Amino acid sequence: MTRRRDPTSTPPSRASRPRSASSSAASPRAFLDDPAALLRALDRIEGEESLAGFVRRAWPAVEPATPYVHGWPIEAICAHLEAVTRGEITRLLINVPPGLSKSLCVGVFWPAWEWGPRNRPGLRTLAVSHRQALAVRDNLRTRRLVTSGWYRALWGDRVRLRRDQNRKQRFETTACGLREALSPGAITGARGDRVILDDPLSAEDANSERLREGIGRWFLESVPTRLTDPARSAIVVVMQRLHERDLSGLILARDLGYEHLMLPMEFEPERRCTTRIGFSDPRREQGELLFPARFPRAVVERDKAAMGPYASAGQFQQRPAPREGGLFKRHWFGRLRALPAGCRLVRAWDLAASLPRPGRSPAFTAGVKLARAPDGRFVVADVRRDRLSPGGVVRLILATAAEDGPDCRIALPQDPGQAGKAQAQDLIRQLAGYDVRASPESGDKLTRAGPVSAQGEAGNLLLLDGPWNEAFLDEVAAFPNGAFLDQVDALSRAFWTLNGPGRYGMLGVV
Repeated sequence: MTRRRDPTSTPPSRASRPRSASSSAASPRAFLDDPAALLRALDRIEGEESLAGFVRRAWPAVEPATPYVHGWPIEAICAHLEAVTRGEITRLLINVPPGLSKSLCVGVFWPAWEWGPRNRPGLRTLAVSHRQALAVRDNLRTRRLVTSGWYRALWGDRVRLRRDQNRKQRFETTACGLREALSPGAITGARGDRVILDDPLSAEDANSERLREGIGRWFLESVPTRLTDPARSAIVVVMQRLHERDLSGLILARDLGYEHLMLPMEFEPERRCTTRIGFSDPRREQGELLFPARFPRAVVERDKAAMGPYASAGQFQQRPAPREGGLFKRHWFGRLRALPAGCRLVRAWDLAASLPRPGRSPAFTAGVKLARAPDGRFVVADVRRDRLSPGGVVRLILATAAEDGPDCRIALPQDPGQAGKAQAQDLIRQLAGYDVRASPESGDKLTRAGPVSAQGEAGNLLLLDGPWNEAFLDEVAAFPNGAFLDQVDALSRAFWTLNGPGRYGMLGVV
């Protein structure tokens, strides 16, 4: 009996009909007679079922010389990108170690998967990296994938590139979709349904406060305005942690509403990642490796030794500083309940350089009180720290001096130039009756902190119990990649004042 078509239905167009590789009319016998057609059908089924399946099947078209190694971390990345495709997530931050195919998954396979297997060839993707050459590299990979014979045989009826806009930096589909490779400064004027920021800051640039602040300002002020649909378009940031104030740190500190997928190389149970799409890091044991099939223990240990504690903490563990500290280790600081008799005391200050600027957290003023005991050990006896106006800073210093008493020396920094000298002289006048000196800084922060770090490593640093202890240890353990350095600077000045060349340890004493 001839089956009649429902007259209210729309007949499929020739362009939308599946090709023979995926034809539902193909008989099992036909597949047995044509194994290649069977493989294409399986590729299409698995590719359309999930992004992870597409990555597995599409890998040879992008990386023919590199065998594909599957693992649950790739599935986790893909699951969160699928949630973006479904509209469940519009802001996604991914922090994973290098070598995990993050750029391929996010910047190459995902756009091609949305165009073909998900049949959304009109989507527009803007891809940004700290170097445009890296963004162009992934643009070329995506273009090679969607123009490969494998992809065209399965989804060529859905995805066709325009001949008049098909360059390595930007190419478009006939459905008005596009993928464009950009650097941060070139995004103005472009708009996308997806804005992918893949390593927006290099490891070298992360050490520059000026460059970090520039990227942060660009991210806050420019990126949100580059979306096609402010309500439904998505921003995806994928990177390793490089500094507490890198772009990830900014996103997390400001609570900007990003779903955060964070996968350290070695598992830390207290930092287990869980997300609202139902994902939870499946590891259970402390130190359990993320992807042993690709990064076995011997390789991880070899690379950690070469990278050093700070780089491996940021890039492998997704923390800007080693867990136990780098230049300063938390466990170096023994604890005391009371100061020994006969200590020499100094209170050194690190002053906020200026009023807070827009888009930046206000700086702290910190005063560290350091004691040298008769046995030669050093005790951090007290820390005063606050965000204050210039007048508030003066009041804090005067009030603290009154509490410390005249037996505690006071060491002040002197900013360069006549204005800095005048400020120091004014503070000294107001502190008449105290042993107070001011001097300019000498050397960089790491150099100044080196001698007191050496005393800590030798077991000669102690901490007097107080409510400020944990905040102090958090900062010194993160030094020099932490968000704030004021307590370490004040500690270094106090140490040099007690022990450096000359009576007060610094050159240029006022």
